[in-house]
Amino acid sequence: MRKKLYRSRTDRKLAGILGGFGEYLGVDPTLLRVLFVILSIVTVFFPFALAYLICAFIIPNDDGVIS
Repeated sequence: MRKKLYRSRTDRKLAGILGGFGEYLGVDPTLLRVLFVILSIVTVFFPFALAYLICAFIIPNDDGVIS
């Protein structure tokens, strides 16, 4: 069975990107959010904010169907 990357509908703070990555990778989304904030601060915010915004437009929402 292939795993697909979706934006999370249940574990979202802004657009559900990091919640979806957490589900896809099997990692706690809170850990990903902390890493995102730390890396955003270290890189002066722009690259990670731009990547998040692009992902919000490209990655589809979870359809809610359990496969």
